[in-house]
Amino acid sequence: MKPTTMKLFQWAGMAIALSAAFSAVAQEALIRKNLGERIPQLQKIDEVNKSPIAGLYEIRVNETEIYYTDAEGNYLVQGNLIDTKQRKNLTEERVDKLTAINFASLPLKDAFTIVRGNGKRKLAVFEDPNCGYCKRFERDLQKVDNITIHMFLYPILSADSSDKSKNIWCAKDKTKAWQDWMVRDKPPASATCDTSAIERNVALGQKFKITGTPTLVFVDGSRVPGAIAAAEVEKHLSTAKN
Repeated sequence: MKPTTMKLFQWAGMAIALSAAFSAVAQEALIRKNLGERIPQLQKIDEVNKSPIAGLYEIRVNETEIYYTDAEGNYLVQGNLIDTKQRKNLTEERVDKLTAINFASLPLKDAFTIVRGNGKRKLAVFEDPNCGYCKRFERDLQKVDNITIHMFLYPILSADSSDKSKNIWCAKDKTKAWQDWMVRDKPPASATCDTSAIERNVALGQKFKITGTPTLVFVDGSRVPGAIAAAEVEKHLSTAKN
């Protein structure tokens, strides 16, 4: 191929690429304009992406909320996008990635640590001492061995939750005070100390949009809300990778 001809092909390729880029920008602008005008709540869209389905676009709002729309923003779809061939919930996978927490960045100084067995496996948990589901979870969690648990006191249910959290945090043996209450229903003794860590935990949970307890965070960044059984904890521990 002659140099001149090669250059023509290169220029043609660049032109096509630029045209596609401009087209994509225009498409996104149209979606943002129409949805923003018709649905005021969607005036601030974080991101617009093509979905695996031709003509269907994913829109992300409020950091982690996923919706779908057509190429002109005339229709809005709320729900899960399922890949039936691979049997995957694509919406769920996308939200999991968006809500993942960098385990290494967690301020472990604001948590107390429970170690069982060799402690090789790691787990972080956000819990409210007045959460009934947390108590059920804690009692079942006793079955899980060879684990290090970083417990973040997260009092969000009531003023008494905050009081209990402070008493547990200020106890000479935090782990014993916690398990006495959560597993054996023995209230923590009154105690005082610097409890600013608890305030930071609440702020951290709000940042990560943790709205319920217990919430579990594994080393791969995946989070699991709710009181899952010990067998499920084992399953997540075995699949989570650093």
